[in-house]
Amino acid sequence: MTATLVEETAPPPPPTGLADRARRLRRRGRIVALLFALPALLLLGALVVYPVLFSIGRSFFDASGTRFVGGENYTEMFRDPATVKAVRNTAIWVVVAPALLTGLGLILAVLVEKVRWATAFKLLLFMPMAVSFLAAGIIFRLAYDEDPDKGVLNAAAVSVHDVFKDTSAYPTARARDGQGLTRAADGSYRTGASVSPGDSVTLPLVGVPPKDLPTGTEPAHGAAGRTAAPDELRGVVYLDFTPGGGGTPGEVDPRESGLPRMQVEAVRDGRTAATTTTASDGSFRFTGLDAGSYALRLPASNFAPPYDGISWLGPALVTPAIIGAYLWIWTGFSMVLIGAGLSTLPRDALEAARMDGANEWQIFRRITVPLLAPVLTVVFVTLVINVMKVFDLVYIIAPGPVQEDATVLATQMWLVSFGGGNNQGLGSALGVLLLLLVVPAMVFNVRRFRRSQR
Repeated sequence: MTATLVEETAPPPPPTGLADRARRLRRRGRIVALLFALPALLLLGALVVYPVLFSIGRSFFDASGTRFVGGENYTEMFRDPATVKAVRNTAIWVVVAPALLTGLGLILAVLVEKVRWATAFKLLLFMPMAVSFLAAGIIFRLAYDEDPDKGVLNAAAVSVHDVFKDTSAYPTARARDGQGLTRAADGSYRTGASVSPGDSVTLPLVGVPPKDLPTGTEPAHGAAGRTAAPDELRGVVYLDFTPGGGGTPGEVDPRESGLPRMQVEAVRDGRTAATTTTASDGSFRFTGLDAGSYALRLPASNFAPPYDGISWLGPALVTPAIIGAYLWIWTGFSMVLIGAGLSTLPRDALEAARMDGANEWQIFRRITVPLLAPVLTVVFVTLVINVMKVFDLVYIIAPGPVQEDATVLATQMWLVSFGGGNNQGLGSALGVLLLLLVVPAMVFNVRRFRRSQR
């Protein structure tokens, strides 16, 4: 009886013609979808799949591409000091840049919420994303220029330095040969003969363009004619050069200028007994000296070259300098993404924490950051993928002499293949290595995205 009831209530099977029609419709839909996707698939295959497969095959051949060498290119990669340095620099990029960008983006996203003009502030920070890496590289190459007249960073560094420490007024000055001044190993000049209180001396220097003399400089001729008192040691430091020609070397001629603000020391038994500074006409005098013989010394600080700032693009700082340029470009990107995640946080949890007495730092550390963990992870992994492929900034900003100190895998691959190395077998091996490093991060990002979608 039960079986009879089941048979009576079961739906009748669909007619064979309707089932075949449904299968034909599904098949036709798949074919139409494939036809629409075919141009994109062909483009993807031509621009991505074929180059990857070709590079993998090319990496097993020598530089000419005619002789099969197996894994020799892969072993050569890690024997080449330049490649090892590129791997090390890439590791620095991967560790430092994404961490800094994620941290800066998080801090700025949280702070922007409390700013009145939040939209305008976000726009300003995001604007560098509209600048190409080529243009950004040129901008920062100029900003990092060692010449303070060109590089804005060194101009600022020199300005701050000069506020706290005076610079030498005569970096190019030197003693007139054969006129009683000899150069010491430390860059100072001292008199060869001894002098005593009651003497008057002249210390001739050359090498200073008259246009570079300090404002208010006066002729030295009047000071040279003064006679020293018995208890004083007097002299004049002057520029032994007469504009327009003429004059006698070693003598203070009427049109020759004194050198003001020049430090002079009286030295006895290897110790400095007294120090003074020249006046606007180059004159100086020592009083209260004990009787005896002294030597006069012009310290090396009088001739020290001016402070030129920091060598931003030197071997030691070139990689941090380029990372700084990268931060300028990508900070807005991370801030906007994290800000979007921040806007979706449940406000009731934040308000409940405030009502329970939590301060802003505790809310940030124990609620905001844990809830934003998925967004922070996506941003971090995306930036890791991006920095592994960085090329433009490194190639443009790093000068030729330090290119090897700043090189990363992408630039090393280009240099080996096309930038003078002409070894596309080794360059292909570097490309395969870069691909193997990028793929795990890409797979992680895609899987996380799918989980979040589900």
